[in-house]
Amino acid sequence: MAAQPISLALQGGGAHGAFTWGVLDYLLEEGSLDIKAITATSAGAMNAVALAYGYAVNGRGGAREVLEAYWRDVSQRGAPLAAASSMSPAFGPFTPFAMFQALTNVASPYDLNPFDYNPLKQTLRKIIDFDVLRAETEIDLFIAATNVETGKARIFKTNEITEDAVLASACLPQVFKAVEIEGTPLWDGGYVGNPALYPLFYADVPKDILIVHINPLIRKGTPKTASAILDRLNEITFNASLVSELRSIAFVQKLLDENWLADRMQSRYRRLFIHAIRADQQLCKLSIETKYETSWRFLTELKNRGRDAAQTWIADHRGVVGTKSSVDIKDEFLDNLS
Repeated sequence: MAAQPISLALQGGGAHGAFTWGVLDYLLEEGSLDIKAITATSAGAMNAVALAYGYAVNGRGGAREVLEAYWRDVSQRGAPLAAASSMSPAFGPFTPFAMFQALTNVASPYDLNPFDYNPLKQTLRKIIDFDVLRAETEIDLFIAATNVETGKARIFKTNEITEDAVLASACLPQVFKAVEIEGTPLWDGGYVGNPALYPLFYADVPKDILIVHINPLIRKGTPKTASAILDRLNEITFNASLVSELRSIAFVQKLLDENWLADRMQSRYRRLFIHAIRADQQLCKLSIETKYETSWRFLTELKNRGRDAAQTWIADHRGVVGTKSSVDIKDEFLDNLS
């Protein structure tokens, strides 16, 4: 059976992006899907450029190698923080993460990080040749960042993707200074598109879209502690734009299904097939603190969870790719909303 072309949509979520690494690793190894386009944000953007660059250099095997090299370097650069975190019992309730979080509540990165140190910059510089990526990749890339001044999404297409564009997509404003590109300050793209689906609506890319989630949509129960409340608020915030876009897709699907559009209008809208690898069960027990956990043990554990999730999805849904959606958007993402 020939590989089925597909578009990917990769969420951001810090170190939890290692779950997506596992999903991608399995899809590349299994080989029944042909990745033609990726829209991504933050950690998803890191995974996207690593995959696209590796694929351009040496096919599926190269993509898997570069993805592993990226995450291994992230782990190595985060080793000093991981060592401090392992000593957290000595701090009582004031873990390194808790102290850092308290500091960012009262001081900005312009005070705490005046030299704008960002280990991800060094990792990208070591692992990715962006000149080769732009010139040689055949995968259409769409990387989202947030325009600080307008609050709108800035989408970087393949020929525009640089080290700064990817860093902007992952620029948490509490941690790093805004990344300026052509005089425009940019923050993490997750605030306006996590990931942004609309670039896939208008591009000549596969109509099957596989969304890889790393922010649980569903978490049972009401959070009661300050940290649990913050965790859930972050998840809701970083899922809001995606849910909004899925609502739009469901609405257009309904217009097409019920022939509400005039013939002259139907050609302007594409029928999209939506698929999803959810992370609710695999990641719902992890706190926001673990999004900064970079130990190799933790990252490879998430990778293995991602591989398992991808294997299950391929077994259950590979057969419908190219013919229909494997998720009901209204039932799975929008509840009882009409």
